[in-house]
Amino acid sequence: MDHVDCIVAGAGVLGLAIARSLALRGRDVVVVEAENMIGTQTSSRNSEVIHAGIYYAEGSLKARFCVAGKKALYAYCAERGIPHERTGKLIVATDDGQRATLNSIHEHAIANGVDDIRAISPEEAIDCEPELFCVSALHSPSTGIVDSHALMLSLQGEAEDAGTMIAFNSRIVAVHPQADGFVVDVAGDGAYTLSCNTFINAGGHGAWAIARTINGLAQERIPPHYLSKGNYYALSGHKSPFSQLIYPVPGDGSLGIHFTRDLAGQARFGPDVHWMAGEILDYTVVTGQEQAFAEAIRTYWPGLPDNALMPSYCGIRPKMVPTGHAPADFLVQSPRENGIAGLVQLFGMESPALTSCLVIGEHVADLAGEEL
Repeated sequence: MDHVDCIVAGAGVLGLAIARSLALRGRDVVVVEAENMIGTQTSSRNSEVIHAGIYYAEGSLKARFCVAGKKALYAYCAERGIPHERTGKLIVATDDGQRATLNSIHEHAIANGVDDIRAISPEEAIDCEPELFCVSALHSPSTGIVDSHALMLSLQGEAEDAGTMIAFNSRIVAVHPQADGFVVDVAGDGAYTLSCNTFINAGGHGAWAIARTINGLAQERIPPHYLSKGNYYALSGHKSPFSQLIYPVPGDGSLGIHFTRDLAGQARFGPDVHWMAGEILDYTVVTGQEQAFAEAIRTYWPGLPDNALMPSYCGIRPKMVPTGHAPADFLVQSPRENGIAGLVQLFGMESPALTSCLVIGEHVADLAGEEL
């Protein structure tokens, strides 16, 4: 049986960032990934937005990691030539009844440490974005977009350069805590067993299944798992109407059908919210939503042409609370919280995990050395 210092389960953006942080500290790392390539699920099925840290609960991990992670990510991308753009974002109220909510978002963002956000007049907003309609707006200049795949390739390359190995097509079937570490059973292209000192469960949606294989882990340490699908529709046959990202005032537990674009300028709108039953990841785009999307979009872009939307792609958020509840914070369990030396687990790592990946990587690497 081969031995390695650290095993990281999952080669999404967080697993790769964690492996990189551990490897750069001189630790021997193997990443075990069930799929045949990096970042096939949540990491590659999102809006690729670099978030500013505006909406998350004050003092939460999401707020703290996002504000710090945004700065770290911009610096990382600039230093390594990873495609990204500091586009800026407008959060817009489209009727007078939304002004109070917009003011509350502004105050909340400042409390979270987003010190560059400012209120602007509708005239100023429309001067910047002539296709826009609003009665009030907030401007977030530090919001942007990033090529998530290029980011993950960079993290993978740095981790591998520092000695990390990645085992694809490998599924963890059992984790056996020992007095001095773990014995991990793996299936896939071939069954094998590894031992390690530290085990990091960064499996995304798969984190729940992996947790259930850990012998002796108290079941109350495994949170509920809910799936929330978000569909995106692309703008077809027309150029992008906006240069900045446009977000409506949030409502109903989501940030609304907002406008984003990729680095090539392709405009897209979403996500909507569809709660799914069970734990089967179905990435089929929910079609037939064109009218609902159009109605939401025309509140801030009245000029949306008829029949200009087409289904594009979808993502599925790993949730820990069901519909109707306030969003949960990230759950990053330390060895003390798990009650098992050397075990760190991550659950509910939805947005802004991409923005926060470098900071989360460092945080988990710190926890990996924690004593019980």
